[in-house]
Amino acid sequence: MIRVENIIKSFDSKMVLKGITTEFQKGQTNLIIGRSGSGKTVLLKSIVGLHEVDQGEIYYDDRNFTRMKMKERKRLRQEMGMVFQGGALFDSLTVAENVRFPMDMFTNQTAKEKEERVAYCLDRVNIKPEAFRLSPAEISGGMQKRVAIARAIVLNPKYLFCDEPNSGLDPETSLVIDSLIHDLTVDLNMTTIINTHDMNSVMEIGDKILFISEGEMGWIGSKSEILHAKNKKLEEFVFANRQYKEMRDARIENGS
Repeated sequence: MIRVENIIKSFDSKMVLKGITTEFQKGQTNLIIGRSGSGKTVLLKSIVGLHEVDQGEIYYDDRNFTRMKMKERKRLRQEMGMVFQGGALFDSLTVAENVRFPMDMFTNQTAKEKEERVAYCLDRVNIKPEAFRLSPAEISGGMQKRVAIARAIVLNPKYLFCDEPNSGLDPETSLVIDSLIHDLTVDLNMTTIINTHDMNSVMEIGDKILFISEGEMGWIGSKSEILHAKNKKLEEFVFANRQYKEMRDARIENGS
């Protein structure tokens, strides 16, 4: 579980986060949504420590992240997995070497133990052994995202962070990535936080959804509640997608 309390963050004189307080539960896919410039990316980066907050507290379970020394944060980061927007794979390394990279950095395991763990994680994301020796340039965008997920889980993290994991992917591949992240979250009982603007992701895997509007908490709920939410800014965000506007109009017409 991750808890944030009254998080405030400014850049120069502009306040970007205005007192965000919420919890992200383990074993669930927690989504942060909002328009561009709403503050959702700043919130995610603040939670992982890429931005220092001006005010407020961030807790990983019962550990106060905001008050940790650098050495303590480094230890905690070994419990985190990150999936970046572009995948962020190393072009000079093979698929298997990319996944092994965190193990080389943070563990003293033997070469055999690393090889077995890498193979296991790549199998979990449906990457076949014949692709292990390929470079990122030799595989598709969807496969690159799956390799990035394998790398993120190779240290068996308690916390998984995903920044726009479906960026640049076609709708069908996006659904595969969503399902994969959700299944791994449940299977590994991780606290997963996903920063996204993809309404298909929201409706597919949104166990908990936090809508950020102009740096403030606009709404919290689940995928089953979002189409019925009585929040004008959220409605404008959700129903900007024609598909979901039609779903809402159909429900209104049916009286549901």
